[in-house]
Amino acid sequence: MLIELFMTFFLIGSVSFGGGYAMIPLLQEQVVNRHGWMEQQHFIDVIAVSGMSPGPIATNMAILIGFKEEGLLGALIAMLGTVLPSIIMIIGVGSLFYKVHKNDRVKASFYGLRSTITGLIIYTAIMFAINNGMLSSISWFTFSQIVICLGSLSAFLFFRKHPVSVIIVSGLVCIALYG
Repeated sequence: MLIELFMTFFLIGSVSFGGGYAMIPLLQEQVVNRHGWMEQQHFIDVIAVSGMSPGPIATNMAILIGFKEEGLLGALIAMLGTVLPSIIMIIGVGSLFYKVHKNDRVKASFYGLRSTITGLIIYTAIMFAINNGMLSSISWFTFSQIVICLGSLSAFLFFRKHPVSVIIVSGLVCIALYG
């Protein structure tokens, strides 16, 4: 089981670009669908706890999933499986990338990765919305959340507001609407 845990997280860590949130669909496929290590709702809870905890979300998720499956040793093995590919890639590719980072083909490949990563993050947001019943029917609550989301996005994109101020204003709007 420990080898399977390590290999699963090592493979996910090896093919994931764009940070922890981009890893979530891959983790879901492996942890929930393929191995059956946990149910979908428990997986969503792991995402929530990992996102609120300090540190990278992917590492936090690996630790929680590994701990659930094999205790403290499982947490350590899953964490190593997640971070080891990054360490190897940084050491191995770092010097090469420095030499070719101005190459047009390299730049183009990274522009392509941006779109893919954005798609993975949007998929994760839609998965959260569907699993929490937000998209099953449009109610005042759902509509107001969409308006708050679009307002926050507008504040970032068009008015260049600082994220902390957008979070505070969004929180105050939610308190006014739901509190």
